[in-house]
Amino acid sequence: MPDTVFRAARVVTPEGERTADVGVRDGVIVAIGPELDAPRVVRLGDDEVLLPGLVDTHVHVNEPGRTEWEGFASATRAAAAGGVTTIVDMPLNSIPPTTEVAALDVKRKAAAGQCFVDVGFWGGAVPGNVRHLRPLHDEGVFGFKCFLADSGVEEFPPLGPAEVEQVMRELAAYDGLLVVHAEDAERIAPAPASRRYADFLASRPRSAENRAIADVLALSKATGCRVHILHLSSSDAVPLLRQARADGVRVTAESCPHYLFFDAEHVADGATQFKCCPPIREGVNREGLWRALRDGVIDLVVSDHSPSTADLKGMGSGDFGAAWGGISSLQLGLSIVWAQARARGFGLTDVARWMSHAPARTAGMRGKGGIVIGNDADFCVIAPEQTFLVDVARLHHKNAVTPYDGRELVGVVRGTWLRGERIDLGAEPRGRFLQRGTA
Repeated sequence: MPDTVFRAARVVTPEGERTADVGVRDGVIVAIGPELDAPRVVRLGDDEVLLPGLVDTHVHVNEPGRTEWEGFASATRAAAAGGVTTIVDMPLNSIPPTTEVAALDVKRKAAAGQCFVDVGFWGGAVPGNVRHLRPLHDEGVFGFKCFLADSGVEEFPPLGPAEVEQVMRELAAYDGLLVVHAEDAERIAPAPASRRYADFLASRPRSAENRAIADVLALSKATGCRVHILHLSSSDAVPLLRQARADGVRVTAESCPHYLFFDAEHVADGATQFKCCPPIREGVNREGLWRALRDGVIDLVVSDHSPSTADLKGMGSGDFGAAWGGISSLQLGLSIVWAQARARGFGLTDVARWMSHAPARTAGMRGKGGIVIGNDADFCVIAPEQTFLVDVARLHHKNAVTPYDGRELVGVVRGTWLRGERIDLGAEPRGRFLQRGTA
């Protein structure tokens, strides 16, 4: 018998929307069906929908080392406020970066007792740390991130072509996952000291992304290593991904809310809050990304939440060359994507697949990513027709900078539930650490 029943006219499951009761016992979904009984019943409003809790596998928390940029308390508060119940923290921007087990231990100690949602960790692949990859894998990191061009922080250098192949051969031996920031260093120009967005965009052309992705796919085919392409911004690379899959390459790809919402034509000069790498591209390119989502070539949508302090974003100077490249959107991702998806004829089932099921599946999580018997009772309650204006001062991430400030979005998150209990941002955090294979 469930101890709690969630009763809703609209429940989003992997099979689609349905009217159902969702029964929960000890934080796990134990039944889905009509008219379930339990001592506690949570009734959703007529305008509310029960979604699975979102899984965001691309978050830069930055603690320890750059905690003034972001931290586990602030990041996981923002996640919970936005319907996200699980995040996976990237290995860079924190100091030390997560490139060996000792650094992972440091990060776990820094995060302990601060997390309002469940948290997993990526490891990092950098020059000279191949011997550390298997120990990190055995410690439960979900995979390994590398850069093919400058990462923006000196303690996380990029891999050269021979080093990428070496890492792939190492990971293939135990079916590890390599997640790649794919931009070709030789095709990127230094970001110009300019207020013109067009100048910055020209410095990181689509060809840099396309060439890097082609190289990664070729190496994956040669080594048998699983690869995941991070933050795809160039729709030109979609045919490469489609063909690679047809050839048997084990590749997945993600895009991000900012690439699906904004377009380069409407980024004002000096608006450095829009700077990210790869950059936001033209409107026709954005529509190509949406077609790739429709066709299943892009598997998932995650935030790439990469915050910094306001001064590092260059908000005063408007200099795209000097500004930190990163978008803050962890709390808003669901509403951003839903606002654009519904306008293109997609439904909440699609959004749940992109933002919950597919990220969990790609990372190899168990018990996350869908309203399914046996999964954790992680839920997001959303009012999908309610609109709101973004007020950056009301967001929970640490620094009040986001390009969405003042934008009208649709879909208000009215509650987030972790293992059957509502997340109370004023109470003691209840998030747990997750490990690959046991999450």
